Amino acid sequence: MDLGLADRVYVLTGASGGLGFATAEQLVADGARVVVSARTPERVAAAIEALGDPQRAIGLTADLTDPATPERLVAAAREHFGRLDGALVSVGGPPPGTAATVTDEQWRESFETVFLGSVRLARTVAGALTDGGAIGLVLSTSVRGPLPGLGISNGLRPGLAGVAKDMADEFGPHGVRVVSLLPGRIMTDRNWELLAGSDDPERARAQAEAAIPLGRIGDPAEFGRVAAFLLSPAAGYVTGITVPVDGGALRGL
Repeated sequence: MDLGLADRVYVLTGASGGLGFATAEQLVADGARVVVSARTPERVAAAIEALGDPQRAIGLTADLTDPATPERLVAAAREHFGRLDGALVSVGGPPPGTAATVTDEQWRESFETVFLGSVRLARTVAGALTDGGAIGLVLSTSVRGPLPGLGISNGLRPGLAGVAKDMADEFGPHGVRVVSLLPGRIMTDRNWELLAGSDDPERARAQAEAAIPLGRIGDPAEFGRVAAFLLSPAAGYVTGITVPVDGGALRGL
């Protein structure tokens, strides 16, 4: 199936690795062009090199806590590629800990990055899209059910899903779609860290896989293909929804 991605242009944050990079890979493979951003210059450079086509991928060091970042990303897409068709908003996971034990400072820092940074970028990109387009927010299955030991994620991610739905309603008349993606257990650096932080990583992995109907932890490429589809014109009648990519782990319908 042709996703209609040829020469379309997308901004991706948190895309030097993990789910953001996996999505960038799929978009480029299907003919799109991307602006890849992350906070570390070395990682951005490595991601662009790994994507392998400088005509289709550029990098920008950017931090979502900076209010100027969204306009910089929009401008980079237009200056280098002449257009903008959407964005994938991915932010590194907040620090682990229960809601009662994480500090006020951890809450504030996470709110600035995970919540406000994401909202700021999504509304800026949505406002800049004049001929339709799509925005995907990479959230977590914590949107639908709290995850043990991830209190900040449990607090902030559901709110972002509500924001995405609100924006889908507001920008829908302009042809702009907004969706939320809910990754479950996918073997990114974040999940490696969470497993490694347990008393018995091998046992923790076995327990995690036992709770997934497909019986395994997902590969980032599997997420990237779903995200690329949802951002593409092929999903042109899909908006305002939350899409789990979790191997069936969520029990709600």
